[in-house]
Amino acid sequence: MSDTDALDMEDGEAPDAGPKKKKGGLGALLPTLLKFAAIGVGALLFIVTVSVITYNIMNEGGKKQTNVTDPSSPYIGRKPIYAWYTDIGTVTTRTKDELSHSVSVVMNIGYDTDNVTAYSELSGRKFELQDFVRRYFAGKYAEELKPENEERLKQEIKETLNKRYLENPSVRDITFTKFDVMEAF
Repeated sequence: MSDTDALDMEDGEAPDAGPKKKKGGLGALLPTLLKFAAIGVGALLFIVTVSVITYNIMNEGGKKQTNVTDPSSPYIGRKPIYAWYTDIGTVTTRTKDELSHSVSVVMNIGYDTDNVTAYSELSGRKFELQDFVRRYFAGKYAEELKPENEERLKQEIKETLNKRYLENPSVRDITFTKFDVMEAF
């Protein structure tokens, strides 16, 4: 048997391999569609997973980002000069400890000197500000009001005032002229 006999080259026809199946219609399209759908779902899951991991890394595991800087750091630039709202006065309250402590605070609010509406807004909300200061410190434990936590407290107060109380976020700094925490008898 020669090579030409097996292929039957003289007639130009290929040897008979059996009956041919026709592929077409939904039977041929379904595996292809399923393959592309699986690839799409896999890509979507990959993208979501990478996004969630990246977001958690950027947010340090979902911790709240408050920028409390060390005032003694050599990398902090000069602090701008602010105008100060000082009409809140002395606010005295008790902490929420079981054995409550007395807190007495005189708080001042710094705002930009060129902001002409800040003083009028702050003075218009004087009683709201006094109430806010009283409730803020009444909602804290004495442990949270230690001197080493003062910068964090100032940052929280500044963020709360700008987000909840003022129409225009104009609070730039918070200072305490008086900040006494005493054990009540």
